[in-house]
Amino acid sequence: MRQAGRSLPEYRALRGTGSILDAIANPEIACEVTMQPVRRYGVDAAILFSDIVVPYHAIGFGVDVVPGRGPVIAQPFTHAGDLDRLRDLTDADIAHVTATVDLVVEQLAETNTPLIGFAGAPFTVASYLVEGAPTREFAVIKAMMHAQPALFAQLLDRLVDITISFLRAQVQHGAQALQLFDSWAGCLTRAEYERFVLPATQRVLAGVADLDVPTILFGVGTGELLTLMRNAGSSVLGIDWHVDLDEGRRRAQKPIQGNLDPARCLAGVELGVAAAREVLQAAGGDAGYIFNLGHGVLPSTDPDVMKAIVDVVHDEGKAGVK
Repeated sequence: MRQAGRSLPEYRALRGTGSILDAIANPEIACEVTMQPVRRYGVDAAILFSDIVVPYHAIGFGVDVVPGRGPVIAQPFTHAGDLDRLRDLTDADIAHVTATVDLVVEQLAETNTPLIGFAGAPFTVASYLVEGAPTREFAVIKAMMHAQPALFAQLLDRLVDITISFLRAQVQHGAQALQLFDSWAGCLTRAEYERFVLPATQRVLAGVADLDVPTILFGVGTGELLTLMRNAGSSVLGIDWHVDLDEGRRRAQKPIQGNLDPARCLAGVELGVAAAREVLQAAGGDAGYIFNLGHGVLPSTDPDVMKAIVDVVHDEGKAGVK
């Protein structure tokens, strides 16, 4: 999952207390943060150190990531005039990101480890831009969705274009897979997701289909949406810990990634390993399963627990499970 290194002491020492956007803007730091969990854990792929709001910060929409709170928008999206603030993303806007990708790919080549790039899906990004900050209610974005469907559609259209540009740039510089985070899609009903959100997600994934790299679509609390999400066009569906692995596989009807509860990693090595073994047992020996957490590593996680989990997956998950 994204930013797997954020529980590492070496990550905190390097990052300091500044904004994550400052670290992302420095390719040498961003490369080092990307590499830290790869070196410590020996995972099978690296995740680019970035954030879903990076493209919108780059085009000057007025985004900051406040430590302990998350993305905050100085002037939230409220009316059609704000569409002009969502201009096309250029190569120059994200030169720091592609420079990071170049550095990471060069270092990963020594061990033939692939890099996974990522972006935020249009709905989840729209949630931040419209709400202005993280929320549990999603009242403002849902009100716009239903009361101003034409404006909501125009907003998602702009986000689709920006997301495609951001993803394509990462692959063009060496990323070998892509993950699309629709983190907040779980707040939607099935009807809302199918009508308002799925078409935009489909357009993003269609916009990178010619790159011929695997794509992963993931959302939190989206167990009830998996039968719809499987039609978005991704190669793989990520599932969180709210749905059993067998049921998630049945609903997804394609390769799946997940679904260890990150909280199960907080109670020490023995219990963390036991939790990983439960997931491996549920996955069985069939191909088409990627072991992962059901969301991001919690910052308070003991790195020794994560190392033990990686080791047990490598040691005991050899019968077709990786």
